[in-house]
Amino acid sequence: MNLIKSKYYFLSFLFILFSSCGVKKAQNDLPDVKNYKLSNESLEVINDSLSFKGNNSLRHNKYGQWELIASGNPYDMGNSIGELSQDLIVKQEELFFQKVEELVPSKFKQNVLKKFLGWYNRKMYLHVKEEYKAEILGISKYSSDKYDLMGSKYQKSLYLHGAHDIGHALQDLALVGCSSFAVWGENTLDGDLIIARNFDFYAGDEFAQEKMISFIQPEKGYKFMAVSWAGMIGVMSGMNDQGLTVTINAGKSDIPLVAKTPISLVTREILQYASNIDEAIDIAKKKEVFVSESILIGSAKDNKAVLIEMSPDNFDVFNAQNTPKLICSNHFQSDAYQSDENNINHILESHSKYRYDRMEELLGKVEKVTPKKAVAILRNKEGLNNELIGYGNEKALNQLLAHHGIVFQPSKKMVWISTNPYQLGEFVAFHLDEVFVNQSQKISTLSNADYLIGKDPFVNSDKFIDYEKYRNEKVRIVKNTEEDVVYNSKDIATFKSYNPHNWEVYFLVGKYYYEQKQYTAALLEFERALTKEVTTVPDIEKIEWYIKKTKRKI
Repeated sequence: MNLIKSKYYFLSFLFILFSSCGVKKAQNDLPDVKNYKLSNESLEVINDSLSFKGNNSLRHNKYGQWELIASGNPYDMGNSIGELSQDLIVKQEELFFQKVEELVPSKFKQNVLKKFLGWYNRKMYLHVKEEYKAEILGISKYSSDKYDLMGSKYQKSLYLHGAHDIGHALQDLALVGCSSFAVWGENTLDGDLIIARNFDFYAGDEFAQEKMISFIQPEKGYKFMAVSWAGMIGVMSGMNDQGLTVTINAGKSDIPLVAKTPISLVTREILQYASNIDEAIDIAKKKEVFVSESILIGSAKDNKAVLIEMSPDNFDVFNAQNTPKLICSNHFQSDAYQSDENNINHILESHSKYRYDRMEELLGKVEKVTPKKAVAILRNKEGLNNELIGYGNEKALNQLLAHHGIVFQPSKKMVWISTNPYQLGEFVAFHLDEVFVNQSQKISTLSNADYLIGKDPFVNSDKFIDYEKYRNEKVRIVKNTEEDVVYNSKDIATFKSYNPHNWEVYFLVGKYYYEQKQYTAALLEFERALTKEVTTVPDIEKIEWYIKKTKRKI
């Protein structure tokens, strides 16, 4: 995940000139936890895969997922979560900040970034519920002692809950492109609601390895589950014990001047305190966010789904008209955004509409959706009309980099969560009612083996092996092009053979030839790239710019 564009660095100096007062208030803010009692249970480590702390526990299942059960008052629950998962929290932070340091290697620029983030986040604390700040404070005590990029350990933990939003705000990222859909009524076997989504948040392969499935029993509100990573109390994908689900999809927005409520904490509050769609809408309406986001709300009580579409300056709810089906990618669909320039341009220039149409196409071919069929759609790697568009193409529903895929069946309180690699491993099933009934002391997995959905056969194919080789070689060819390393023709041909339908293969080879001053060869590769399914309009314009530039050299 790219968090910073160089064009924003110089703004930091301007912000710093008038930021000290607001930043100091934020730095001095701490939640009042004096009325929260900490439990005196000690941590009991059974082995590397199983730990207990009173009624709280953490276990590692055979599919590579971490299963957490936590309960109590906010501060105590955060403290228990932190103590149980400290090694994972430290690991995830180190992976995240290593990525930041990779993107911003200069110590000087890192210092500028630190000051900028302090300024940018100066009002976030005003928009976060006190109970969530207390929970984050409890967790933060167990975070890494390294990386003071964001200030104190508490500040760092708080601000990391806005990583999705901040990355989106500073670079207007859709974080590649999440895809989700909901079907009910005539579209499912029993008429009950089914929801599926891919969460394409990417902060490196290792970051996605340690998925955390949290089963939370808060002191107030409803019990719920969520999928994310260690140290995160916000919700990207989750369901509560009332059969209410939330998933988030980033939209297009202007760059705001100040951080407000992280979207993952909006969805956390919805899961914890809403039991139906109207209650979810009431909570969302009261929140000030700083990026544009679609929240897909599914409800067992309403047996349908809607989209809450939020931005810093607008709010609307989209209901599917005359069809028991709802599709969501990364553009808005409600009336309030029909004339929104950002949204219109995003539909025209990005890959959001393409993925939307592909979901529409695939759902149209399924007579009755089941959880297993929903998983098959999430795993689909082809383009419209089953065109081969290359593995890893952002126009595909399965871009082979998702943090997780997930399927909900709210009326049955069932959820299926993907395992590595990407969404290709098994989808492990959990039944919320089973988990929340005296399961905290269970030694084995909390999952239900009877409902397991098997791995995608693609993961054992030669094509998958070639794709992994392509990803590794792609990194090298970009670096070697910059460092003027010479390839022979056989190496180039091998690289292209790994992923022959992906436009980016030919673009990268074209750039290599261009830097080697082999302009005729470069032109052929750039022109071939345009014959493939290119991801976005800006990507097409980039290729066309290189073609013009190359022709002038010939």
